[in-house]
Amino acid sequence: MAILELKNISQEFGGLRALDSVNLQVQEQDIFGIIGPNGAGKTTLFNIITGIYVPTEGNLVFKGQQLNKLPAYKIARLGIGRTFQNIRLFNKLSVLDNVRVGSHGVTRSTFIEGMLGLPATRREERQVFADARQLLELVGLDHKEMEYAENLSYGEQRRLEIARAMALKPALLLLDEPAAGMNAGEKEDLMKLIRLIRDENKLTIILVEHDMNLVMNICERIAVFDYGKKIAEGTPNEIKNNERVIESYLGVGV
Repeated sequence: MAILELKNISQEFGGLRALDSVNLQVQEQDIFGIIGPNGAGKTTLFNIITGIYVPTEGNLVFKGQQLNKLPAYKIARLGIGRTFQNIRLFNKLSVLDNVRVGSHGVTRSTFIEGMLGLPATRREERQVFADARQLLELVGLDHKEMEYAENLSYGEQRRLEIARAMALKPALLLLDEPAAGMNAGEKEDLMKLIRLIRDENKLTIILVEHDMNLVMNICERIAVFDYGKKIAEGTPNEIKNNERVIESYLGVGV
C-alpha cells in the first residue's frame, strides 16, 4: 500500500522548471532511494513533501490526505520527519536537548501549561526525556547525551540529526544525503542504522544520496531524476542495467 503519492508534481521558480510532471508512489515500510546529478530536483522534491514549497502543479497525498496547502508544521505533525543536506543542529545545546527539541513538535502541552507545571505537563516532559534517551541509544550516542552538539564528530552529528527527526515519531522519514562527508566505516554503520530504524519502527524511509554503493545495497526501489524529470524507476538491479540511467548519471561500466 502506498504511503506517499506524487501526482504530476511540477515546481517552477520564475522561468525555471525545477520539477516537471513527477509521478511517484512509495510503499509502506520501503527504503526508497532518489538519485540524480546536482540540480536534478531531488531536494526540491523533499521541500515539497515537507511543506517548505507549495507545488506549482499536481497533488501530493500522504496516507490518503492531500498535503498541497498544509503548512510545514502540520505536515510534520501528520508524521513526516526529515534531515537536511547541511547539518542543522543547535550547536550550543546538549545532544539530549537537541533530540528533546524535536519531540516538542508532537507534544500536546501549551506554553502556559508548561509555565504552570501542571501534572499532565510534567508527565509528558518525563516521557520526552525517556523517548529522547531511547533514540540516542538507537543511534549509538547515549554515552554522549550531555556533550554539546558542536563537539561531536561529523558522523555523530549526522546520527544526532536522524535521532532528532525520529523524535517526531514519523511514519515517513526523509534523509537528505545522510552519508555526505562520512568515511567508509561510518557509511557501513549508517546502512545498519537505517535498516534498524525501518525494521524496529516499521516506518518508511526515502533517502537522497550520491553514494551509489549505499543506495544500491539498502534500497528496495530507486527513482532517478535528471533536469527535474523522473527518467527511471525500479529495483537496484533494474536501475544498474538501465541504459538511459547509465548515460545520464551512473556512467559507463557501473
